[in-house]
This record gives sequence, structure tokens and C-alpha cells, in this order.
Amino acid sequence: MKSIIVIGMGRFGRQLAKNMQELGNDVMIVDQDEDIIEELADKFTDSHIGDCTSEAVLRSLSVDSFDICFVTIGSNFQSSLVITSLLKKLGARFIVAKAKQDIQAELLHTIGANEVIYPDRDIAEKLAVRYNASNIFDYIQLTDKYAIYEIPVPESLVGVTIKDADIRRNFNVNIIAIKHDKVLNPAPDAEYVFEAGDVLVVIGQSADVFRLASMTA
Repeated sequence: MKSIIVIGMGRFGRQLAKNMQELGNDVMIVDQDEDIIEELADKFTDSHIGDCTSEAVLRSLSVDSFDICFVTIGSNFQSSLVITSLLKKLGARFIVAKAKQDIQAELLHTIGANEVIYPDRDIAEKLAVRYNASNIFDYIQLTDKYAIYEIPVPESLVGVTIKDADIRRNFNVNIIAIKHDKVLNPAPDAEYVFEAGDVLVVIGQSADVFRLASMTA
């Protein structure tokens, strides 16, 4: 369990705070809009109204006591810069700030953000990959070249063992898990027989995975 503060209760901030809380973390939310905080107060026991561009406000929140400080203000980048800088000054342990453009990310890193996220860009990229190829259920980008994908098992492989399918040699793709009826089988052995309804969790380069996924189209 971690202690989290989320500053800025726009759509992304709200969803992030909700998800972090559901994962069992202690979450404090902060926004300068009184109506927003009143709306969310019954969902978050630790909620505060305040303008975090004020050093006094941030100091009163003891930001140096949190494991992670999220700055999720999307509409006012100047405020994000000020808040990130103040968090660094006040000894915040780890700062994650939201950006929309690379130049914003550079500035946020320069003034103290440990990590910068691009939720809008990342969602757009994920949707582009998902809908660019048939039968891509989900994916997680690991590097510029490699990602983890979820794809349905090709019909031609149903009844075939992993060993005989030899996907690694034929497609340059590695199977790291198999899901069936939402049950995950991590690192299945070579004698596993593919079943209809299996979802393959694979790692590889996009072109190779798309080629494998196209077998199910």
C-alpha cells in the first residue's frame, strides 16, 4: 500500500485517484474547485480544497510524506509547472506530472518531475494499434520495438500443442501466458494444447504480432 496525493480533479485525475484507491492505496485528492471536492468527498475520505500553486497550501498538506505526488492538471500548464516546482522544493519523494506535448514534458522534467505521462497521446496510440490490425485485444508498449499483445488463438492452431505450433520460430513471437475464460495460465509448458477461446499473451515486434494475428481474421 502506498500513500498517494492527486492534485487536479479533471476526468483523468478522478479516474486515476479512483483506480489507485481501489488498488488499496491511501489517496488524498486536492482541487481548488469547491464544488468538485464536495461532489467527490463521499468517495474519498481525505479530500481538500486548495490552490496548490500556493506554497503555503502545499506545505499544509505535508507533501513530503507521500510516496507519490501526481499533478494531473490538464487545462493550465503554467499551474502544473508551478506546482511541480513547489513539490520538488518541499521535498516530495516522487513526482508524476501530466503533459500534452514534448516541450511540456521537457520543462516538467527540468523543474523536478521524476516522470511525465501523456494520457491523451497514450490512449490515442493504443487505439491506433488496436484498430490498425484485426484481432488485437490489448497491448502494452515496452520499448520502441517491443510490446505485449493479447490476441485470440488462430483457429488453425486449435488442437495443436505450443511445441508443434512453434510460434517463436515461425513468427518470431514469444507466448508468455494464455488466458481462457478470464483464467490466466502464466508460462504454459510446451505440451499445452490450444483450445478454442484461448487468448494468447505474446511479446514481440508489431509487424510479427500483426502477422500472427492476421491468421485469425
